[in-house]
Amino acid sequence: MEITTAMVKELREETGAGILDCRNALVAHDGDFEAAADSLREKGLAEAAQRADREVLEGVVETYLHPGSRVGVMLELNCETDFVARTDDFQKLAHDLALHIAFASPRYLSVEDVPEDVVEHERAQFRAQALEEGKPESIVERIVEGKLKKHFDNVCLMRQPFVKDEDRTIQDLVDDALAKLGENIRLRRFVRYELGEELD
Repeated sequence: MEITTAMVKELREETGAGILDCRNALVAHDGDFEAAADSLREKGLAEAAQRADREVLEGVVETYLHPGSRVGVMLELNCETDFVARTDDFQKLAHDLALHIAFASPRYLSVEDVPEDVVEHERAQFRAQALEEGKPESIVERIVEGKLKKHFDNVCLMRQPFVKDEDRTIQDLVDDALAKLGENIRLRRFVRYELGEELD
C-alpha cells in the first residue's frame, strides 16, 4: 500500500510523533492507521516510562466552575518544561481532568492515597455483607477483593472511567498525553467544592 503525505500528516496530528516515525509505523503496518497509532503510543509510553523519575516542576493550576456555580474544581497538573505546559494538548488535558472531577466527584487521587483505616473499614463491610448473603467462606475473600477493586474504581480518580469516553480511564488519558507530549506528566493534587456539602 502506498503511504501518502496526507496519511503521515494525519497520524502525526493524532499521535504527536515525528514525521519519520509516523511514516515508518505506517509502512510497518501496511497503512493500517489504528495499528500504526497504537505502536507509536506504545513506543511513546515506553520512552516516557524511562523519564518517570524526572522532576515535574512546571505545569498549570487549572480551575473549573460548573454552570450554575454550584460545583468548582481546582487542580495542579505538572510536567517537565514550561514549553509543554503552554501547549494546547496539555491545557486541554488539564481542562478535561477538572471537568471530569466536577462530574465524577472522586475522593482520592489513587489507591495509594486511600488511608489504611478506610481500606480496612470497607474490607470489613464487604466481608460482613458476603457472609450475611450466605456466601461460602472459601470464596468470601475473592468476593471482598472484587468489591474492593470496584470501590477503588469509583472513588480513586486515576481509575475512574473518563466522563467523555468511558472506555478509557483517567490514567489512560494521562498516559496518552504523556506519550504524545514526550514528557513526564503528573496530576499532583485536586480539590472539589460543592455548594452546601458537608465538611469532614
